[in-house]
Amino acid sequence: MRERELIAALQQLGRPQVAVLGDFMLDRYVWGDAQRVSPEAPVPVVHARTEEARAGGAGNVAANVCELGGGAHCFGVLGADADGEALLGLLGGVRAELSGLLRLPGRPTTQKIRIMARNQQMLRVDREDAQPLPESAAHELLRRLRAASWDVLVLSDYGKGVLGEAVCAGAIAEARRRGAPSLVDPKQRDFRRYRGATVVTPNRAEAEAAAGEPLPGLEALAQAGERLCAVHELSALLVTLGPGGMLLLRAGAAPLHVPTDARAVFDVTGAGDTALSMLALALGSALDWETSIGLANAAAGLKVGKVGTATVGRDELLHHLSAETPAHKIAGAGTDGVRAALEVLRREARKLVFTNGVFDILHAGHVRYLQEARRLGDALVVGVNDDDSVKRLKGDERPFNPLQDRMEVLAALECVDLVVPFGEDTPERLIRAVCPDVLVKGADWKDKGVVGAEFVQARGGEVRLIDLLPGRSTTAIARKIRGR
Repeated sequence: MRERELIAALQQLGRPQVAVLGDFMLDRYVWGDAQRVSPEAPVPVVHARTEEARAGGAGNVAANVCELGGGAHCFGVLGADADGEALLGLLGGVRAELSGLLRLPGRPTTQKIRIMARNQQMLRVDREDAQPLPESAAHELLRRLRAASWDVLVLSDYGKGVLGEAVCAGAIAEARRRGAPSLVDPKQRDFRRYRGATVVTPNRAEAEAAAGEPLPGLEALAQAGERLCAVHELSALLVTLGPGGMLLLRAGAAPLHVPTDARAVFDVTGAGDTALSMLALALGSALDWETSIGLANAAAGLKVGKVGTATVGRDELLHHLSAETPAHKIAGAGTDGVRAALEVLRREARKLVFTNGVFDILHAGHVRYLQEARRLGDALVVGVNDDDSVKRLKGDERPFNPLQDRMEVLAALECVDLVVPFGEDTPERLIRAVCPDVLVKGADWKDKGVVGAEFVQARGGEVRLIDLLPGRSTTAIARKIRGR
């Protein structure tokens, strides 16, 4: 599906309330370096430097729902322990609704501890009690689910005992009673407990386990998927294929294969949670299947570029989809427009480079200058004088090209990440809004004093001057045209 269509759908996406029912976990990460082998056993020694806790399992689904702009209502169980308190704090931090979470004494909060060295997982330690819930707890979960207000149901099954047959059946029945979509991330080999759901999202191995046979190739997957839909009364089956993308199967409809959208893969942990969250919001906003899966696929592709359990934000996804659409590199005028655009770049921990100019008639000197500026960091923000400020600086006959045209041409350059207009005679206010790590000007400003230099350097940034390509200037081009 074309990026422009997905961007339009994402911009129009509603903010549905999503009930997330399932196995809530606490993911702990111990980050360090591994530079030697233990003398006690043939294992690496990890020198721990930092530790971090994140919401995992159904908690990661809820966190993604919130970051993508929806409302998450959490239904599950936690232990009456410090890990449960930590998980509540994380979920509260993303403004998830927590009244559906039960605290069960004697049952530990499910926890996964990952030992990481140089962004690689060295070891995982699990602490859990995966026994089925007591009947009283299952009844209470369903009571709270039925009493809450929500538009979409997600069952996040990690096989930790929460989603027993009675809980699944009761939850799906409640979703059907409300006319709400129900989505299931399965763990069980037998899909009978998910009967009547809108869509079940197994990976290839889970689909093969449910079918009871190997399924080589998309045709075999499609045939088995259609049988599973019919037997278990599912509206659809969405099989995630890792690098192969996603395959949507529905009774009476042709299979829909969506290739992967990943641009860089560092860690697939939690990618299914991200895709499920985006799919829930899209279906809850009444988007069609193709658009919903396109957005889910794009969100998962963005997640695998991050290490560990992580979330994807709506603005971040919009920026990701907009990479090939230059018009979306243009920020709105004013501080709020700049702040919203910069938030996405900063969230990706980018080193920001800033430069500015009129850029009236774009020529090779401009292009080489901007390319060199971009090499000094991870993202280049270009400030552009509006038409009135150009007239004050250059005279009444300038600019030759209006502001919108100049910004569109700049945004089309691969080296430019964001274009921002400003109306003052100097970019001082804009520089303070951007807070760049590197401020760039042409070498001809060496003795003139670079506006914003003191502000940038006071914050630990640097000022760089770039040599200009000799014999290229807008003024010279204009003179040549007049002479002809």
